[in-house]
Formats: sequence, structure tokens, C-alpha cells
Amino acid sequence: MSSLIPRLRLKSLRSRLMLLVALAITPIAVMTVLGGMREREAAIRASEENLQRLTALASANEAQSLERARQILVDLVSVPDLLGPTPRCNALLADVLDRNEGYVNFGLIRLDGEVTCSAVPMLHPVNLGDRRHFRRAIAERRFIAGDYVFGRVIRKHTINLTYPVTDRSGTVVAVVFSAMDLAGLDTYVNEINLPLGSVLATADSGGTVISRRPDPERWFGRKIAPSLEAAMRAPSHRPVVVVGEDGVERLHAFARVGGPSLSEYTVTIGVPLETITAAAREAQLMSLLGLAATTLLALLAAWLAGDILIVQRVRKLMDTARRIAAGDLQARSGIAYGREEIGRLAAALDEMAATLQAKEAARSQAERELRAADQRKDEFLAMLAHELRNPLAPISTGAHLLKLLHSDNAQITQTCAIIARQVEHMTSLVDDLLDVSRVTRGLVSLSTQVLDLRKVVDDAAEQIRPLITARRHQVVLDLPDGPASVKGDHKRLVQVVANLLGNATKYTPEGGHIRLQLRLEADKEFVIEVRDDGIGMEPALVERVFELFTQAERTPDRSQGGLGLGLALARSLVELHGGSVSATSPGLGLGSTFTVRLPRFTQAVESPLDAAVREAALVSRPLRVLVVDDNLDAAHTLNLYLAAAGHRVEIAYNGIDALKLARVFAPQVCLLDIGLPDMDGNELARRLRRLPETAGATLVAATGYGRQQDREAAAAAGFDHYMVKPVNTVQLSELLARVAAADTPAPR
Repeated sequence: MSSLIPRLRLKSLRSRLMLLVALAITPIAVMTVLGGMREREAAIRASEENLQRLTALASANEAQSLERARQILVDLVSVPDLLGPTPRCNALLADVLDRNEGYVNFGLIRLDGEVTCSAVPMLHPVNLGDRRHFRRAIAERRFIAGDYVFGRVIRKHTINLTYPVTDRSGTVVAVVFSAMDLAGLDTYVNEINLPLGSVLATADSGGTVISRRPDPERWFGRKIAPSLEAAMRAPSHRPVVVVGEDGVERLHAFARVGGPSLSEYTVTIGVPLETITAAAREAQLMSLLGLAATTLLALLAAWLAGDILIVQRVRKLMDTARRIAAGDLQARSGIAYGREEIGRLAAALDEMAATLQAKEAARSQAERELRAADQRKDEFLAMLAHELRNPLAPISTGAHLLKLLHSDNAQITQTCAIIARQVEHMTSLVDDLLDVSRVTRGLVSLSTQVLDLRKVVDDAAEQIRPLITARRHQVVLDLPDGPASVKGDHKRLVQVVANLLGNATKYTPEGGHIRLQLRLEADKEFVIEVRDDGIGMEPALVERVFELFTQAERTPDRSQGGLGLGLALARSLVELHGGSVSATSPGLGLGSTFTVRLPRFTQAVESPLDAAVREAALVSRPLRVLVVDDNLDAAHTLNLYLAAAGHRVEIAYNGIDALKLARVFAPQVCLLDIGLPDMDGNELARRLRRLPETAGATLVAATGYGRQQDREAAAAAGFDHYMVKPVNTVQLSELLARVAAADTPAPR
């Protein structure tokens, strides 16, 4: 070591600078290598999360297809012709097949396995008694999504979906089935964009492929690879790396299609590991190249620099660096870029400043693009809500109509109640999703008034009473005798309390206890405390229970699902009212307590509207009503409901036909959809206002769009009322009653 020191000339400036540069670069080189490794690991972790979300989306799409099939079979069971003569049964099933794309057959199976009727003509008798899904449907008395089969009648790749048919005593007398074309099932995941080389597959309970991208037709009915099947059947369903049959390493994520009561299918998405780590490798390579270039420049500068020249120019560089660090990205060194080291260092510093300046400009551009993307996201949510609400509207209206026409039939009344509850639940999920988006961005305005929290609690309890009754919970409401006056939005506060009670109901076992106490503390604020003896929470979950999409683990007895939005929405709405919300739990199995605090309002509560006014308004006279909707189901179910109420109804499916009808029919009320094919509902409303026959008519927007800007646009176009699909038939009846009371119709 002593003989090496003279050779390095450590007493010279150049040797010392070079040694210092070498020592300084060494840790950076080590950190660069370690950083590259961490970036690779971080890329894989991030991809795992994104892949899990993408897989969950794919499984949700396929679950939606199965749920639609289940609903079709449930509806078929209630049709008398299904068990009638074979020709009438065949005609019924053929009509159902024509109306539903993606299906290749519908049929009815007797208990001995013989297919008695079929939407597709059978050339010879067919017995399905050996089918596992048929036997399970009889044994388990519920909807069964069967494994892959190659249809005996239609000769196509299918999955059979079965549902038991029972008589009035509850005995299974037959099984109705639908054969879904696997090519149709595959279309539900076509909108999911995957990187090149990725694989998306769905397997049944036996590991047989029923959906795959790419090359679906080549894979239908084939077994998935043993290694992939083993990972798919693992209880954790964690993302794993599996080598495919083509020798490519892919990161696979898994998700069940629906709950256990819907199917035993599993979706997996595999993305090539090389694609995931490509960006990290490129970044590490660029870092190493940059480090190598920096090291070379620094060593050259240390070798050739002189004391005075280095000191003077380094001071300039230091001053420039300080200005850049202070945010002056236009700062430059002012040193001539020569071939010597300081000039090169000055050039590097100026280049860095220019790069930072360009990156700042790019960041600003990215921020603008993010804002634009956020706007597109809002538009997507609005369109999503519209598309989800459109099919809910005829379902809800049809259920109310059936209940109205068959009020003396207990079975139909009960079925209608079930349909109405499920439509209400689906509508609630859509509203929660949109409410969270609007509240978190400050786009919700409260309609505040002085109100009594006791009424809020009563309305919230009534809202979730069906769920409480179904789970046989013992609920105690501890309310004060006197008014509990606060200033707020009644609808939103009911939403908050209903979310807290609904959360307690979901996570409390059947027969459990829930207690809601409303009390005044320190004469300043009212406290709403919801306490249950349910599953409780771990400390880690308590800390983040009010975050978006956070949920405790649900066991099969808590099948009433949600999106993990209710508590996050409750916190945002309480904070908009100037209050606070908190949660506590002693631990797992020891229950939970949620506490809402709202400032007290000292003035007296405003008295509610006189109930007699509402009852008087309900005494309606027949009206001429024009329904305009391009959704045939929605238009016809609304027509049936209004006709059953005694009103005269005309239907138009586009704006041009609506204008022609209006001139002849002279409607007193016009129910208009916004999204029409030839002109939107707002333009149609403006034209109707210009017609003498409809200038004074009551215009009602009935649409799936629910954003505030949509409501404002409708008001500007001349609409008198705005209703979001599915239209609340009670509110619609009250509205028509008020119109009839204010306008005595002329004889026609």
C-alpha cells in the first residue's frame, strides 16, 4: 500500500480530485444498481395491483353476463306456458332466444333428464340426465352455471345455465336451461386492453377453458396448463409467475366470476414478465449510462483543472446551481463551452437546467392532460350511470305495474317486491359511485334547511328496514323526547345515517343487536352513535375504514355486497355539514361503533309540509301523456303503468315522430328521454315549447344522466321537472296528480 501512494501523487491537486471523484461516484454506482433492482420489484408490485384490478373488471363483466342469464331463467319460470303443451313451450323458448343475443338454445328438462321442449328443433330425443349442472340444480334448488359442454342439439361450444322449476308446494318439477355461446361470453371482455403477449382466460370448475384471448376458438374445451390450474385453485388467489405453454413467463392474477352462488368460474390474466420490467430495465440502463458519462467527465475535470481557474468557475457554477435550486430554471452559467473540463461542466449544468425547464413544461402539460382525463372520467361516469339506469327503468316500472295489476296474487306481489328491492339496491350503487365522484371534487351543493335529526333517523331506519328484517336483527333507536335541531340537507343526512345502519347490518350476524343513540353533548352538538355486536375491526382497518373502496372481509352469510363507498361518502357528506365522523372497535368479534357529530342549531325546526296537501294532490284526473324514449322496454312498461293509472298515453321513439304526435295528440304532460337517436331531449323540449299545442304542457326529463350540468341544461331547455331513471313511480304519480289538479283537461 505504501508503494502505491507515490504513484498516485496524492499530494497533487489532480490526484486528490480524482480520488475524491472516485470515492464520490462509488456509492452512487451502488445506489444506482440497487435502485434499478428496487424499480424492477416496484414495477412488479404495481403490475400486481393493476393486474388484480383488471382481472376483477373482467370477472365482473362475465358475472354481469351470468347474472343476466339468471334473471332470464327466473323470469321464464314465472311464465305458465313453460309447463304447458310442448308446441306453446317451444314457441315461448324460441321467442326468448330471438330476443336475447349470445344464446344458442333454451330448453326444459324433466326430472328424468328428457328435454321436453327446446327453442332449437330437436332432430332426435335428447336426455341430459347425466349433466352435472342438471343434477345440481335439482339438488341445490338454485341457479347453477355449468361447466363447458359441446351442445348435443346445437353442436356448439357452450356453457349450460340451469334453474329449477317448482310447483306451488315448492317441489322441483323440472329444470329450465339456457345454452350460452362461448363466443358470446368472450365478447364481454373484448373491451379490456391488454399488452402484447398477454393472455386472458376463463376456466370452469374442472379447469376447462370457456373464454380466452387471443385465439378463443382454438382453446374452447381445452384444459388449462397444470401449473396454471394449480395456481388458480390456490386459496389465496395471489398473483403468481407461471411459465406458459409457449415458454413465456407471465405474471398471472385470478378472480372468481361472481360469488359462490353465481358460478365456480375463475378468470385469469397473464402479462409477460418481460413487458412489466422493460421500463425498469431501460431506466436502469439509462441511469448506468448517465453515471458512466458523469464519472468520465468528472475524472477529466479533476485531471486537467487548475487551482485558480477551477475556483473561479466553480463559484459561477455554484451560483448557477443555487439559482436553479431556488426555482430559476432559466438560470445559465455564462461560461464559454470550451474543450476544458469546467466548460464541459458548465455545459452539463446548463443542459440540466434546460432539461429541468423542459420537464417542468412537460409536467404542466401532463397536469393539463390529467385535468382533461378527469373531465373524460366524469363524462364516462355519467354515461355509465345512464347506461345502467336505462335497463333498470323498465324493470322497476314493470314490477310496480305487475304489483298494481295483480295485487291479489301473493306470489306475484312478493316477486315484485324482490325485483323492486334489487333495482333499488343497484340504483343505490350507481348513485353512491357518482356521489363519491362529485363530493370528493366539491361539486355537491347542499339544499340546507332547519330539520329535526329524529326525523332523519326515522327515515333512514325505514329505508333499510327490509335488510334488517331479512337478517332478523334487533335494532334499538334511542332518541331524545325533544327536537334535535340541525341545519342541513335532509336527503343527504338520511343517506349518511342509512349508510351507517346498512354497514352495521352487513357486518353483524343474523339475530345480532344494533343500537342507534341520538344525544346532545355539551349543549353544542348532536351525536349519532351506531353500535353493533358484529365482527368488529382490527386496528389497521379502523384507521382506513373511511377510505374509498375499503371493506372488511365478508363471509358467505353477508352476501348483500357493496362497492366500499358508503362510509367514505358518509364522511364527506358529514364534513360538508361542518361535522365529523369516527369509528372505534375493541377488536375482531367485539363489534364496532360509528359516531357522527353535527353542530346544533338553536332555532326551532321548520314545520313539515301538511300531509293533507299531498293526499289531496294524489286525487288525479286522466291526462294525455306523451312518452318519448328510444328504449322500447322502458317506453312500453311506462306506457302500461300510466295506462293502468287511467291516463291516455302515446309513444314515440325519436324526436321527429314525437313532434308529429304532439301536433295531433296535444299532450298535457311529456315524458322525454335525453339520449334520443335523431335529436337530444333538450332540443326536442325547445321545439315542443314553440308548438302551440304543447307550449303550456308540463315537460318532464326521464333520463339516466344525473349530473348537475345535465340538470341545468334541461332547465335551460324548458323542462319543468327532472327525474333520473329508474323513475320513482310514487313521485311520478304525485307529479301527474298535481298537474291534473292544476289543469282541467279539455274534452277530446
